[in-house]
Amino acid sequence: MIIALAADHAGYEYKEHLKALLETKGHQVVDFGTDSDKSTDYPLFIIPAARAVAAGECDRGIVLGGSGNGEAITANRVRGVRCALCWNEESARLARRHNDANMISLGQRLLDWSTVCSIVEIWLSTPFDGGRHQRRIEQIERLADDSDSRKAKGKVS
Repeated sequence: MIIALAADHAGYEYKEHLKALLETKGHQVVDFGTDSDKSTDYPLFIIPAARAVAAGECDRGIVLGGSGNGEAITANRVRGVRCALCWNEESARLARRHNDANMISLGQRLLDWSTVCSIVEIWLSTPFDGGRHQRRIEQIERLADDSDSRKAKGKVS
């Protein structure tokens, strides 16, 4: 699997550890940065990673920050991305089973390393359930398209 990784300074340490871990498990990693723990702005790294996932250049993506909130919000601005903020094993499992999450966001300041490893392993190995969940994903996309259409016509402010 080709996995996009991106982080700001607050997620840099775990990003580097994840890169090594994923590569030892046979995954190809595309690292979108950052390259240090020096303060930086996460959208500069998260958007390119999310675009790579949305375009199919990467199969999945993992983004990291202090809490993971801003990174998840940013990734979800890219059409075709379903980025779930995960904080435990069950949130990772449901992100895949019910939401077909193609990206996850993790908070380095909120999660210990062993929990991160468990979350990532579960998220990578859990299949999407489909069924009623597929219908809901299609509704999200359709409603987002409707909203974009109305904005373009000047009907939504």
